[in-house]
Parts: sequence; C-alpha cells; structure tokens
Amino acid sequence: MRLFSYLAVAFFWLLHWLPLPMLAFLGQGLGELLHLVARHRRHVVDVNLRLCFPELDAAARRRLARAHFRALGRSLLERGLVFWASEERLKGIVRFTGLERLRALVEAGTPVMLLSPHFVGLDLGGVRIGMEFDCVTVYARQNNPVFDRLLYRGRNRFGDQQLLSRQDGVRSTVKAMRAGRPFYYLPDLDYGRKETIFVPFFGVPAATITGVSRLSRLARAAVVPCVTRQLPGGRGYVVELGAPLPDFPTADAEADTLRVNQWIESVVRTMPEQYYWVHRRFKTRPPGEKRPYRS
Repeated sequence: MRLFSYLAVAFFWLLHWLPLPMLAFLGQGLGELLHLVARHRRHVVDVNLRLCFPELDAAARRRLARAHFRALGRSLLERGLVFWASEERLKGIVRFTGLERLRALVEAGTPVMLLSPHFVGLDLGGVRIGMEFDCVTVYARQNNPVFDRLLYRGRNRFGDQQLLSRQDGVRSTVKAMRAGRPFYYLPDLDYGRKETIFVPFFGVPAATITGVSRLSRLARAAVVPCVTRQLPGGRGYVVELGAPLPDFPTADAEADTLRVNQWIESVVRTMPEQYYWVHRRFKTRPPGEKRPYRS
C-alpha cells in the first residue's frame, strides 16, 4: 500500500509540470472516468442533487453530476500544483478579487474569519491566501501517512501557517484570530450530531456546526466571504473576497447559522457543478428520518 502511495505521488509530481490547459483537459477526462467507475460516490452525488434541486428533471441532474465529476477530476490533478508549483506560477494561476479589502482589515488589527465553503478550488485558494497572510486553519489528519505528510506540507509551504486539529479547541482558534491571523474556516460538512443543530440547506434539514457564529462572536471577528472559483478552459482560479457580513454575528446562533447556509446556497447556484457534492451532506438525520444514502 505504501509503495502504491509513493507511485501515486510520483505520478502527480510529473503531471504538475504540464501546462495548465493540458492538465485541466486530463483532469476532466479523469472526472469522466470517475463518474463511470466510482459507483458509490456517484450515488452520493445523485442523492444530493435530487434533494437540493428537485426542480430539475432526471436528465438535467445527470448532466450536472457529470459536470461535477469533471470539475472534481480537474481539481484532483491540479492539486499537485499546491505541493510543487513555484510561488510565481501559483500567483499566475490563482488570482484575487477583493484582496485589498481583506488586507485593510488585517492591517487595522481586526480579527478575520474567512468563510470558505467546500468548492473544488478550495485547496488552491487556501495556498494562495497563505502567500499573502499568515493564517490559521483546521487540519484533519489523513489515514494514509504518505498522503498526510504531503497534504500537511502543501498547507504549510508559504508563510508561517498555523494548522490546528479539531481537538485543539476554541481557545486556540480565537487566540490566533485575535493575534492577527485570518481563520480559513470550512463550516459546511456533516460532522455528526456533536455540537451541531439542524438547519435547512436547500430546504433540507442538515446537521450544521454553529462555529461561524460562536467563534466570530468570541473573537469579535469580521466574517469575510471567501469563494474560490475554477475558471473554464484551464484558465486557472479566482479567489473572491467579499465584504464582511453586516450585523454578524448576533445573539441567535441558530439564525446566524441559517444565514450562513443561505449564503452558501446562493453561491452554489452560481456554479453548482463546483460544489463538493461527493460529501454525504445529509448523512446525519433528525430523529425518525430515514438515511437518504441507503441504496
């Protein structure tokens, strides 16, 4: 297994030398292959799209699923750029809108939370932000030690990044934000029942952590929307940094969490093929509800 892991890493290292349009083309081909052979993940995507886009007919959902796998395949091959591409090349591939707005907040000493949903460009966006700011983020250890070292190195290549585990707790995260580190925060996975509430996501009750409201309130942080878009035709990525959410947080964590979910929905609708539909977002159900991913 370890030999296979090293061979896979070597393959990705070779691919990262390719021009981006060629890498994108190969990645889309990989996505088409995954759509054919990854039966379990295809089923997860199909269930998610059926729940979130009931207005689409079956043919439209199939087209969207294939588009998603193509975008996902691109992101998998282009992730090698995170690990090995030069700083100069990455700056040419990943561009910004709204960077000066974020820089002004950081230079003014305002704690910042970067609200970063799970779109396929997430890793390239994160490493590009790390070239501009020393950030804090949560790192989940991988079961495969070869891939774990590679991913850890990729997250920590540029600047002085602080990688915390979920077990490090609230205090370390709040302290880092107050010390001037933007927090690259990914709030939209199903982490089970612990510390979550059920809040609608595309009209479906979804187990959702309240961390955006809770952590921003404790740190007195501005919550800045941060979305990484994969551009068509192998033209790279753009990180969109929005204005801080107004009147956020409030004393009502549930209302804040619903507002975050509604904002994520609005962005997903602008590029639905790029959201991370292979994740079982509705795995945890309210008492008495059936699990939707059972075949």
